[in-house]
Amino acid sequence: MNASAEIAVTGIGLVTAAGVGVPDTWRRLCEGTSTAAPDPGLTGLPVPFACRVPAAPVKAAAPGLAWRADPFISFAVAAAREAVTDAGLDQDAWDAPRVAVVIGVGGTTHDHSPATCTAMDKGRFQAIPPTLVPRSAPNMAAGYVGMLLSAQGPTFCTSTACASGATAIGTAALLLRAGMCDIAIAGGSESASPVTSAAFWRMGALSTRTHDPAGASRPFDSERDGFVLGEGAGVLVLERASHARARRARPYALLTGYGATGDAYHATAPHPEGVGAQRAVRAALADAGLSPQDIDHVNAHATSTTLNDRVEARALHGVFGTPPPVTATKSVLGHSLGAAGAIEAAVSALTLRHQLIHPTANLDQPETGIDLDVVTKVPRPQRMRAVATTSFGFGGQNAALVFQGC
Repeated sequence: MNASAEIAVTGIGLVTAAGVGVPDTWRRLCEGTSTAAPDPGLTGLPVPFACRVPAAPVKAAAPGLAWRADPFISFAVAAAREAVTDAGLDQDAWDAPRVAVVIGVGGTTHDHSPATCTAMDKGRFQAIPPTLVPRSAPNMAAGYVGMLLSAQGPTFCTSTACASGATAIGTAALLLRAGMCDIAIAGGSESASPVTSAAFWRMGALSTRTHDPAGASRPFDSERDGFVLGEGAGVLVLERASHARARRARPYALLTGYGATGDAYHATAPHPEGVGAQRAVRAALADAGLSPQDIDHVNAHATSTTLNDRVEARALHGVFGTPPPVTATKSVLGHSLGAAGAIEAAVSALTLRHQLIHPTANLDQPETGIDLDVVTKVPRPQRMRAVATTSFGFGGQNAALVFQGC
């Protein structure tokens, strides 16, 4: 990548089960303990635990939204406000038509599906809320961020399942490179619901470790049995590096590589050799002008499902030969679906800033055949020049991002 196309990460906002705000999430990640806990909202379901975002801090950070918008919209607004403030930007002073918003969302929350279906079945159409569509449509996360932050540039949603957040960040970088905006507010958001939990349980994708919720998300471990449902949002403020320098912003990192591919293989299973995943990582490396040996760390997709972890390990060996140290953010925060890629991108930028890799929780005995250097138990200080993060979604939709130190 030539210098004029370098994209700077100048602001970060996070809403996760660890709390609202970057400090709470980074602290919990470095502690290396899971946020999974019994969830009163899931009582009576086959899997009654999850990694849920605390409601009160979100209400304070995004006031006035709860009655008219589903939680994923409030998450996105709260994270975007933190990121913009962190970047030192003033929404009242910026050139609003030159500010883009790209927020990835994996799907609707289904919060209202049971009541809506009951009303439809009984012919009680007046019981269907008139706000149903605008409060739950995936594009409304970007819509509300644009409205509430006065961002009037390109504003849209990306939806590539569990790669949605990474896809949004990569797409925002392309907008900046094309000169279609000067600032991009980009990330991902997703909220969990009982229907979401039941649907993933029915697929056999969720951990059923009901006796030990905090030990349930255990990527690469021999006793893993599925992922833990999470929720949240991650938002980055992106600018061309020249734009950031001109206003003397201090970037966390440079986003230098983006790769996206499709498996064209199966609706829910990855290609067994991770061919599409490998191509996405190689494309991101090529975009960054780096070789595999230049990458010092990988923040892996690492869902804690039996199949996906095996395939990802195979893909990393295929790209790197001997992969660099790996960590799994989902072991602490659960799998926040469309938000996960953006949260992990934010964590990757923080990893470069702090030169510290957070540990993977619950990895006690790596599965035989998964030969990765996974950081466990305690954070690992390490000199890092470049890190990669991977995201893979249903439909075989893959995305990879490369960040470099400034």
